[in-house]
Amino acid sequence: MKVEQKIALLRQELREHNYKYYVLDTPTISDYEFDMKLKALQELENVHPEFYDPTSPTLRVGGEVTKNFETIPHEHRMYSLDNSYSKEDLQDWEKRIQRILGNVPIEFVCELKYDGASISLTYENGQLTRAVTRGDGFQGDEVTTNIKTINSIPLQLQGDFPPKFDIRGEIILTLEGFARMNHERIENGEEPYMNPRNTASGSLKLQDSALVAKRPLDCLLYSIVGAKGLNTQFEVLEKARQWGFKVPTVAKLCTSVDEVLQFVEYWDVHRHDLPYETDGVVIKVNSVQQQEELGYTAKSPRWAMAYKFKAEQVSTVLHQITYQVGRTGAITPVANLEPVLLAGTTVKRASLHNADQIAKLDIREGDTVFVEKGGEIIPKIIAVDFTKRSLNSVPTRYITHCPECGTALIRNAGEAQHFCPNDTGCPPQITGRIQHFISRKAMDIEGLGSETVELLFKEGLIANYADLYTLRVEQIMPLERMAEKSAENLVKGVAASKAIPFERVLFALGIRYVGETVAKKLAKAYKNIDALMVATQEEFVAVDEIGERIADSVVQFFSNESNRILVERLKGYGLQFSLSEAQLEQQSDKLKGQTFVVSGVFASLGRNELKKLIEDNGGKVASSVSSKTSYLVAGENMGPSKRTKAAGLGVPIITEQEFLQLVEG
Repeated sequence: MKVEQKIALLRQELREHNYKYYVLDTPTISDYEFDMKLKALQELENVHPEFYDPTSPTLRVGGEVTKNFETIPHEHRMYSLDNSYSKEDLQDWEKRIQRILGNVPIEFVCELKYDGASISLTYENGQLTRAVTRGDGFQGDEVTTNIKTINSIPLQLQGDFPPKFDIRGEIILTLEGFARMNHERIENGEEPYMNPRNTASGSLKLQDSALVAKRPLDCLLYSIVGAKGLNTQFEVLEKARQWGFKVPTVAKLCTSVDEVLQFVEYWDVHRHDLPYETDGVVIKVNSVQQQEELGYTAKSPRWAMAYKFKAEQVSTVLHQITYQVGRTGAITPVANLEPVLLAGTTVKRASLHNADQIAKLDIREGDTVFVEKGGEIIPKIIAVDFTKRSLNSVPTRYITHCPECGTALIRNAGEAQHFCPNDTGCPPQITGRIQHFISRKAMDIEGLGSETVELLFKEGLIANYADLYTLRVEQIMPLERMAEKSAENLVKGVAASKAIPFERVLFALGIRYVGETVAKKLAKAYKNIDALMVATQEEFVAVDEIGERIADSVVQFFSNESNRILVERLKGYGLQFSLSEAQLEQQSDKLKGQTFVVSGVFASLGRNELKKLIEDNGGKVASSVSSKTSYLVAGENMGPSKRTKAAGLGVPIITEQEFLQLVEG
């Protein structure tokens, strides 16, 4: 047998045995036999590097070192899920769905919500080409080298897979594997890891892939995007299994919320029998067509909902209430607690939210309190144990002046939080705005972090974010923990940020209520900063999804002379304050003032492409037909209720071709 054939045969054998062991859990050879075959393949590949294969099973052992994890945009955004905690929440969700779809039969798929690190895997021609962490949902870190060491992730697919697609899942540590890791650490005199989720997440960013290979990581997959021809979520799960992915078999098809709740109730009890941690159930509309029709909010798919299991609670002592000042001047009271273990992490602090919350629960220093960590990442105090309250207890008096600059606090009518109005002289507000400006979703400045911002401000080198663009290497080098290379990287990172597109620069300015989505809408509507700065409140409200609160905030920001000066300085330093030529070429005002509802399946365009075309030409996309709808764009298999409602309201119903003619002029 030729060497090339022998290598190919060993690779195929090892792939099959790997799949049987790690995915199907039905091994047919011993670990020793597997190791001997793997060793034989390694020896042959070392002697014959000309037969290199990026999907070879030998890559599982690691060895490559990654110094910097490149930030990669997701081709398909990774959305977060809305959370529900009760039967009423789920029923309300179902009603919202029915309002959009038109009271049609709906099937739901229930899957367990795995508590791990989210990952997106890209496959081209059946081979794993890229693995990217969730990051902020728009972009994440490429960790392909480390992911290749996880045995349950196929490097080469089997069956009738599409030419290219992404598959999403969770990287997890089994409870047994986590316990084994901690046993070894304790034996070696090291601190044990706190919980499986954080340990799994941290493993993905280890620089040496050989260390990752030694960790008992697993991958459970549940969602395919970018592949055509899959009509239901249940079919997605089945196809993923056929192609070689590890997909848990507990998923259930349900025809009502009552059936969904039966699934939830069963697993709320039996989740403790599973080999890995779960924190809830994910419920998805089964039909892919219905999913497309339902679409997305700014943050979440309308067709999916996470039902969170009841949160863990513990009691501990509240020693002191302190107050934090945010970048907008908002004051957040914080409970400093006797450290306590909760849901796998040690909790020392919890948010008290605002003065009303403190008064409502009558929270006082010295109280024994109940702390919960549910859907919130930050723990919260949910109640006081009054049986343990001291007779000398004193009611909490909320502060009246800023703890940082001493300015008298204000509280606007209808708002829960107190604010420090000294936005130009209060240090945490100044550094907070700069930290927001450099953050990943905004200017994403390489080599500059929150601690460095604090240091630069303390040393008098920056007083606002525009000052970042005046920094020189010789100014930064003398600072603590700053070598020449670090200083050079910081200055280079600041210079590179000048290429960041307009919508992210607008978000970076830190205008209150202007998040990523609003910044994109404003950038698209006004094209450049000059038009934005002179727009009125009435004009802003006319923009899709811009309400009075946002409009007032934007007008107020640009009416402030110091903010206008900052923008002019940033313009002078070369930041992007208008849409690029490429973006402008794709846009027009042909559909301005018109609202479209898109429903059904289309021949030449995908639903999302069609919606983008509407928005790029100044139109608005709505999810349901109303008297404000200009046109209903109807595709194949459109629900009858939308057609009936449109006809009743006199809304014109047009085909895909008629819509394209409308866009063309």
